[in-house]
Amino acid sequence: MQDLTFETLIAVFEEMFGRGLFWLMVAAAVIVTLGYAYVLIRDREVSWRKFLFAQLSMPVGAVLAVWFVMAVTRSRLADIGGPIDVIVMLGIAAAGAVGMAILVYTAESLLGTRRTKG
Repeated sequence: MQDLTFETLIAVFEEMFGRGLFWLMVAAAVIVTLGYAYVLIRDREVSWRKFLFAQLSMPVGAVLAVWFVMAVTRSRLADIGGPIDVIVMLGIAAAGAVGMAILVYTAESLLGTRRTKG
């Protein structure tokens, strides 16, 4: 693999997760992102109370993302071999944390019984 292209990345992710699971995760990410954009446009401001609760959920998202990737790839923490593996795991944890915060904020805004300001 001499060139890192978008098609190569998609092929690698499809191989890692399986075609169905990968595209299901992409669809879920798109739906949550569109929901988040809808909530921000609808409310016209960020609710800092919901934002704080979403931030408190970030460690859970980080742990779940690392656990999910390790379960799907049948890996263990003992399989981490070098600095690049640590960097990849930190990237997965960061993506999981941000994804969880967006998901929690969106779900709280869409499923909440009342809109809160502040």
